[in-house]
Amino acid sequence: MAKTPVELTEKGFEEYVEEHLLKSGYVKGNPNNYNKEFALDTKILFDFLEDTQPKKMERLKEIYKDQYQFKVLNRLNRELNNRGMIDVLRHGIKDYGVYLDLAYFQPASKLNEKTVKLYEKNRISVTRQVRYSTKNENSIDMLICINGLPVIVLELKNPFTGQTYEDAIIQFKKDRSPNELLFQFKKRAIVFFAVDTVEVYMATRLSWEKTFFLPFNKGCDGGKGNPDNSDGLKTAYLWEEILQKDSLMDILKKFVFIETQEKKDIDGNIYTSETIIFPRYHQLDAVRKMEADAKEKRVGTNYLVQHSAGSGKTYSISWLAHRLANLHDDEDNPVFDSVIVITDRRVLDRQLQDSIYQLEHKHGVVEKIDKDSNQLADAIKGGTRIIISTLQKFPFIIEKVGELENHKYAVIIDEAHSSSAGENMASLREVLSVSSLEEAAKLDEELEGKEYDPDEEILKVIKKRGKQPNISFFAFTATPKAKTLEMFGTIGEDGLPHPFHLYSMRQAIEEGFILDVLQNYVTYETYFKLAKKIEDDPAFDKAKATKALTRYVSLHPHNIAQKTEIMVEHFRNVTRHKIGGRAKAMVVTSSRLHAVRYKHAFDEYIKKKGYRDMKTLVAFSGTVKDDEVDYTESGMNKFKESELPDRFATDEYQVLLVAEKYQTGFDQPLLHTMYVDKKLSGVKAVQTLSRLNRTCGGKDDTFILDFVNKAEDIQEAFKPYYQATIVEEVTEPNLLYDIETMLNASSVYLKEELDRFIHIYFKPKDKKTSGDRAILNHLIDIAVERFKKLDEQHKEDFSSQATKFIRLYSFILQITPFEDVELHKLYVYLTYLLKKLPKEKGSTIHLADEIALEYYAAKKTFEGSISLTSDDENVPVTPVKFAGTGVKEEQEDYLSSIIQRLNNRFGTDFTKADQLSVEQIKEDFAADEDLVQKAKTNTIDDFRFAFEKVFINKVIDRMDQNQSFFTRVLDDEQFKNALMEYMLVETYEKLNSRA
Repeated sequence: MAKTPVELTEKGFEEYVEEHLLKSGYVKGNPNNYNKEFALDTKILFDFLEDTQPKKMERLKEIYKDQYQFKVLNRLNRELNNRGMIDVLRHGIKDYGVYLDLAYFQPASKLNEKTVKLYEKNRISVTRQVRYSTKNENSIDMLICINGLPVIVLELKNPFTGQTYEDAIIQFKKDRSPNELLFQFKKRAIVFFAVDTVEVYMATRLSWEKTFFLPFNKGCDGGKGNPDNSDGLKTAYLWEEILQKDSLMDILKKFVFIETQEKKDIDGNIYTSETIIFPRYHQLDAVRKMEADAKEKRVGTNYLVQHSAGSGKTYSISWLAHRLANLHDDEDNPVFDSVIVITDRRVLDRQLQDSIYQLEHKHGVVEKIDKDSNQLADAIKGGTRIIISTLQKFPFIIEKVGELENHKYAVIIDEAHSSSAGENMASLREVLSVSSLEEAAKLDEELEGKEYDPDEEILKVIKKRGKQPNISFFAFTATPKAKTLEMFGTIGEDGLPHPFHLYSMRQAIEEGFILDVLQNYVTYETYFKLAKKIEDDPAFDKAKATKALTRYVSLHPHNIAQKTEIMVEHFRNVTRHKIGGRAKAMVVTSSRLHAVRYKHAFDEYIKKKGYRDMKTLVAFSGTVKDDEVDYTESGMNKFKESELPDRFATDEYQVLLVAEKYQTGFDQPLLHTMYVDKKLSGVKAVQTLSRLNRTCGGKDDTFILDFVNKAEDIQEAFKPYYQATIVEEVTEPNLLYDIETMLNASSVYLKEELDRFIHIYFKPKDKKTSGDRAILNHLIDIAVERFKKLDEQHKEDFSSQATKFIRLYSFILQITPFEDVELHKLYVYLTYLLKKLPKEKGSTIHLADEIALEYYAAKKTFEGSISLTSDDENVPVTPVKFAGTGVKEEQEDYLSSIIQRLNNRFGTDFTKADQLSVEQIKEDFAADEDLVQKAKTNTIDDFRFAFEKVFINKVIDRMDQNQSFFTRVLDDEQFKNALMEYMLVETYEKLNSRA
């Protein structure tokens, strides 16, 4: 076994990974054989073709003579560019009537010796330090090819040399042009891995700063990251498991596909989006383990998959269905005759059909049952490989397959809940006519208890028929009830049922796929106490709305008018400024009558106040009679019920008032705030509050104000799915000032640095330059260097206090906006300082979340706008509205921005010629070996002293070439310092980025 690269360089890490791959059957690639024009390893490609298809190659030689290699490469290049790498690998190409295979995939059975031998002839190569560009000498750390066709690019970093996977991500975003053929979407490499010895991240499309990397980690103790590996590195599973030949070929054949979706932009325009879907680790792990277990135990075993929201269950179900439908035992007999998928997800049937067509190149593999029972019976009896049906047809399905005892079935149950819960229950479609809200709440609570529950119905049907030896059940759920665990769980060593596979809510939150909805959960009692303290405390400079939040010491349980005022004012003063001004809220009511009256109360209050930026919708089933008037959802909203999700998604509506409907299964990422006026418990509490957990660009938190429930009850409901303590209510806002004092005394940062950071950070976007971003990073780096010199205890104290400050400040701002400029400045500064503090010994974070930074700078946190005071001017916090889920970064030239900044600041009129002068000085810096050495061996602070001296000398040397510009540099101290500061940061980063 190779030596663990604990003290090795990045090169040593590469050698370590390469050695493992070569020992497992990889071929060592020669970077000189990489053809930059075609982005292919032509040596390995033609070796493979000559070895596996010699007669076909002879035919092509007869046709093309001595140009046959060039002609084949041209044809392959056109096919790759038109059809994409995935399709070409799976289905080969035709050239002048000759069909060429580009890869052979593992046969389902080993009975056919010819297919087994062809599979063994695949040449999977690993090549290090590949210079891929025809424009420059840039190289990638590692390239993996299948028979000369590039499929995987890896950038490797070793934390013991001061770099992590985050530096690799920066490399992909900043230095890997998506215009290079190797990196072009679909045409060549399929997936890009950023790897260090601790974590792995992946992306399937390079797009400069917009490149989106997903974690490809195993998870650790129910959370993110990777567990310790007693036999080696934490990330060894990547090369020891995932990239092994059989595994990689299996992924390329049976997992990877291109998803095509129709989406709407912010203006409602429809466009088509393509995404390469590469499985995350937990998806691969779950599907493969279930497949292996089913092959070993065959039919008759039950499986429970507890995968949180954000886990990609739809993909996991699609992959599992396809693999089970093709699963054979060692004697080549199918383990299952048909796979039946029970789901209410509308997108699943189309996704299954589209993905399976790509995987198999066949139509008719999947049949959706959407007509009647006869259609379902015919599909089951006819042996359709994959059948999709709804939860409502589940009893009939189980009855039918039970009759066919000689046939074996895999039944995949997707316990995703419809957003229109309650619509199928006859009693909820009847007219509700009661005299009081109390009576309405009681009646609807009783009806909900009798409501059709698909989970309960499934369990009843299975119990009624007893264990059926010809059926295996695979149940997917994020929130299994005790009965579900008992029915489908796997008995552990403790004698209790457990999920066969787990991807927890905690891991999904920590990996950023969903938000922690309890991070800012508050009961009304706590909300009132906190708001009251802020109102009464002279230390806080309050916004105008605070008094409205503290008016009621206690609320009557059914005083709708009081609660309406609190909710509307909170929404307008806090929520509506979230997510770039697009945030929405949901009000969860106790009954349908409550929903009707809340709709009236909200609309009347909004009209009375003259608010023009807030409109409501209501959702409830059936008809509600109130004061002799019949109300329906469509009548109150003035459009069809089916239109509500799309209408609510527009900017026209901000608040949705619900009675049971849309408490489950409703996916609207812009939902930020929930006001709860209903008793919730158990799974229902988790499902309801989780409506807020969907992510989107600019959404970094949520808020829940609960008028009815206790914090400890909500925490108890979430515990089984989260695996951690989560609800921590705070009632003492002055704690902020105590923490501020401790942080200021830490000596990690200086006030003038903080002020300068804020001054640049809150500049209007049209006045920001690329140089400003470099200065922001520099100001944070100074503090990071001081932090690193602290002893371990002081490091821990500072990190924990800074984290506590950010959480507490964010929480209090959710209650009521108050104006304390110094606190807000510290909050912004600490948010970015924490991102750069070393996570563990020897591991420094360099990755800045630039999308979040842009959104954060655009947020209007306080009532109205405020000014942040700095040394020379006031910088207003200006709200900016962003489109979609990302921020369009301007790709402006760094030097142009410097000249523009100097002109704006000093009233000068410097030109492109002056820009050239600056460019020449930059070249002088790069050619100064002594300066280069100092940049590589010093912090930026220490480098500054050497740089200033060299800067003046270079200016003097260039005087005769541009006298007016350089005279201004030498004569004007402020001008010189400004130019020198911009040049310092840019030069330091450039010299350090050299290989």
